[in-house]
Amino acid sequence: MRYVAVGDSFTEGVGDEQPDGSVRGWADLVARGIAEATGEPIQYANLAIRGRLLAPIIAEQLEPALALGPTLVSFNGGGNDMLRPGTDLAWISAETERALVRIREAGAEPLLLAGANPTAGLPGGDRVRAKGDELVREARGIAERLGIRFADNWSDAELGGSQYWSPDRLHLAPVGHRRVAANVLRALDLAPPSGWAIEAAPIPRPTRREQLSYARDHVVPWVKRRLTGRSSGDGRAAKLAEWTRVAPTMSPGDSG
Repeated sequence: MRYVAVGDSFTEGVGDEQPDGSVRGWADLVARGIAEATGEPIQYANLAIRGRLLAPIIAEQLEPALALGPTLVSFNGGGNDMLRPGTDLAWISAETERALVRIREAGAEPLLLAGANPTAGLPGGDRVRAKGDELVREARGIAERLGIRFADNWSDAELGGSQYWSPDRLHLAPVGHRRVAANVLRALDLAPPSGWAIEAAPIPRPTRREQLSYARDHVVPWVKRRLTGRSSGDGRAAKLAEWTRVAPTMSPGDSG
């Protein structure tokens, strides 16, 4: 098994920060889960870069991913496009399908993902949710037409709870990443490691003071980046541009 992931911050693993400052995330966990479920080491690469729109994901990551000679490629993109006004949903769907066809033509198995739904905690979330709902309907249709696997995290209602999201409300918390990883493994007909905690207790609604702090710490900086044309991924390279070996362990899995 040679597994490569492409995408944006969702696939890079933002929100699942480790003590050394690196990020882990669902794709890393899927690689580990595949090794554990099969009992065999796999090769894993992750070309995702936070902040990327769909066009740069395809232009910068797709061919380098295929040049590695993978057997499995997970594909997710369009989440950052969806947050912007005037989203061309038809273009996103068409480009996604084209990318998936290209993956299959290269001899790899494509795995399409819908990201988790963050809109319950976002300002203007209803508008974003409507776009996401339409894109997921299109993604499901693409998967059916092409006969490929589809991990639909958007429709996992449990993942909509605020307990699965990091303080910026845009990126999953560690337990959210584990839940997505479990969804992906099931889409691959593999069982998640039994030690993974993939459920979390609900947390109270934010107070007015907490909402004001959230706007100051997260919404205002996001708006400033949009107005200045900057991205959180500016100057960043692929997370794992070359193969790394992921071997099964003797432990039942990661419960942390």
